[in-house]
Amino acid sequence: MKILTLSLAFLFLIITTQAQNQSKVFDSKTLQSNILKMERKYSIYLPEGYESSELTYPVLYLLHPAGPSNTVPNQQSWYYYGGLKHYLDKAIESGEITPMIVVTPDANFETKRISYWNDPEGDFNFEDFFFEEFIPYIEKNYRCRTERDSRALAGASLGGAAVVQYIQHQPEKFSVACALSGAVRKFDYDYLRRKFPNVSEKKLMDWYKPYDVFAYYDNLPDDTESSIRLYISCGDDDHLSPNNVMLHTVLKKKGIEHEFRIQNGAHNWSYWRSVTPEFIKYISDSFRK
Repeated sequence: MKILTLSLAFLFLIITTQAQNQSKVFDSKTLQSNILKMERKYSIYLPEGYESSELTYPVLYLLHPAGPSNTVPNQQSWYYYGGLKHYLDKAIESGEITPMIVVTPDANFETKRISYWNDPEGDFNFEDFFFEEFIPYIEKNYRCRTERDSRALAGASLGGAAVVQYIQHQPEKFSVACALSGAVRKFDYDYLRRKFPNVSEKKLMDWYKPYDVFAYYDNLPDDTESSIRLYISCGDDDHLSPNNVMLHTVLKKKGIEHEFRIQNGAHNWSYWRSVTPEFIKYISDSFRK
């Protein structure tokens, strides 16, 4: 009986150790935002060995596309639709990519509105929340490497547009960025007027200036050097492919180094799943430098 008890205890220890070593996704974590005056949700991927070691890890801040989703909360979409955990586990285990933490904040607001930007009406300043509260919170509560070379930004669709804008606003924060099917557009007053009918013309135009990615790059001197490794990808059947080609053209004209891909696909999760190995590897290679 004593031998059986010891055997069961040893088996329990093995199972417990294995469970601690496995990667985990916590898909409904929350933090209270003073800036947004509400609770915000996020998901976080912790690589194998995180719970059984004291190692620190580089971090990818991964932005979801527009929604809201009728199936899963936005912060879970990269795992539910994108199959991200399965890919990360396999690629880390094989040594193809370096172990990393991946975090996705939920940018959903009142279920019908998603915005990664500071609102022109001032009632949903998500960009301030992201930089002033969210990143510091993640770096305080998880074993993250906090130097710039260990921090990456990526996103799809609306999240891809935010990637390009965020690295313009705070280039010192990230060493590498990937924009997939980015919803970038030239200034379109009629579009903005429809989106924000109660905002004055002057206020609306002043608000949009920092988010006009094309005007930003157009105004840069030629041969501008960028310290951020930038990857841009879009499907050839995506309605946003002309906009992304336009972004590539202006970057090339200004001599800003970047990787640009037009590949088979449309504006959907099938395309983003297909390019996940490539853009995650691009990020991992930057972390390893």
